Amino acid sequence: MVPLIVATPCLLVIVRWLVPLGLPLPAKGVLALLLLLASQFHLWSRLSSGSVFAPEFPRPVVLLLNGAFGAILLLAVLQIALDLGALAAALLHRSLVTIPDWVRFGAAGLAGLLAALGVANAVRVPPVRDLEVAIPGLPPAFDGYRLLQLTDLHLSRLFPAPWARAVVARATMAGADVIVITGDVIDGSVAMRRDDVAPLADLRAPDGVWAIPGNHEYFFDYPAWMRHLAGLGLGMLPNAHTVLTRGDARLVLAGVTDASAPASGEAGPDLAAALDGAPPGAPVLLLDHQPRGAARAAARGVALQLSGHTHGGMILGLDRLVARGNDGFVSGRYEVPGMDLHRMTLYVGNGTGIWPGFALRLGRPSEMTRVTLRAAPRPGGRG
Repeated sequence: MVPLIVATPCLLVIVRWLVPLGLPLPAKGVLALLLLLASQFHLWSRLSSGSVFAPEFPRPVVLLLNGAFGAILLLAVLQIALDLGALAAALLHRSLVTIPDWVRFGAAGLAGLLAALGVANAVRVPPVRDLEVAIPGLPPAFDGYRLLQLTDLHLSRLFPAPWARAVVARATMAGADVIVITGDVIDGSVAMRRDDVAPLADLRAPDGVWAIPGNHEYFFDYPAWMRHLAGLGLGMLPNAHTVLTRGDARLVLAGVTDASAPASGEAGPDLAAALDGAPPGAPVLLLDHQPRGAARAAARGVALQLSGHTHGGMILGLDRLVARGNDGFVSGRYEVPGMDLHRMTLYVGNGTGIWPGFALRLGRPSEMTRVTLRAAPRPGGRG
């Protein structure tokens, strides 16, 4: 079923873009075959590793396949736009309108250019994006406290050890008090990714490096990954919390498992369990890979939730569709109403990396996010 679905844009390109071109039939046949082969990128990934989520090809091949796959999708969209334009012109002039070959080739060139740009944007080492968040009741000792969020690293053949080392170097240079990773660290088994994740052991922050699983950890032997990541020095917070201190001041950093966990026989997200034993009255910062549970966290009085998962929607326009599957949350900052006057800040990171099966970014850049906390009055004017 999946190969058929992903082949649909390719079939549209063949029927509406390729067939009308004034090319010799053998040339059309070769182009049609190449398009069909490129459209089955995820099938080749499954054959290479047993999973569509881990294309085990050399990195240049993964880059090329992402570019070709993206170009097909973009050309399908452009061809639909051309067809709609031709239909509108035909209705206006009441005569058949033919799209000339040079326009079709121009659309293909534009699709290829955009795909190449999208892949280049996706695989860069992202810059640090700064954000300030006012936290009601934040102890003065934590005013100016800085967290650095990494999310959706997707360490893989596309994001290998050299890329991971560059990310770790930039993250360490950001000068955060604590580093958090909000899931989807990997794509592949521990055996596949051992060398690629090794640089994470060099992440350093005064209050440590804390992480939660994303849905992709459950695709590749979740218990093995939890043990391995903990062995690299990451403090794992699956339905758990840690208490950050500055003298007598307390700040709770909690994490939950991913919503996909029960399908793998693992414990689903449980905020009550995550906060069990937390010091009362201390502001709560929550790590939750998927943003769609934000309303429940806000109702529990969480002050700030950091999420990822959506990759920011990847492409402007497509982000609206991604938002529909995530309760409207797709990229950036949101204020989520809770009980009484409480409003929780939700930040959905665009992702430090991206899934190697669709590595395109157009208008939704990758990032690592440095969040600076500021004190704010409690709701209702209470200090």
